[in-house]
Amino acid sequence: MVLVKSVRDLEGKPHANAFPSEEPKTIRLTLVKGEHVEPHSHPDRDIVLYLISGTLELRLDGESHQVREGDVVHFDGAQDISPVATSDCTALLVLAVKSDQSAVGG
Repeated sequence: MVLVKSVRDLEGKPHANAFPSEEPKTIRLTLVKGEHVEPHSHPDRDIVLYLISGTLELRLDGESHQVREGDVVHFDGAQDISPVATSDCTALLVLAVKSDQSAVGG
């Protein structure tokens, strides 16, 4: 099965779930300058964030990372996560269920 959706057409702000009943969880995040998401975590997920437009400060366990349009960031969802828009921005996040590393010998 192939599912295709336009990121622009997704409904919901600041979060819009592209494929609500599918894995991996795929979210469009839209923030206006100064807006932020409260610190939270996704302990059983690996996360990839692709910044489509704008700029944001990505706070991970209190450490600040500047993310610019076109940047892609990979991080462990077990950290405290808090994105802060330093300009109006749109990001696509993919939250993948962590694979069982013990099965691969790691």
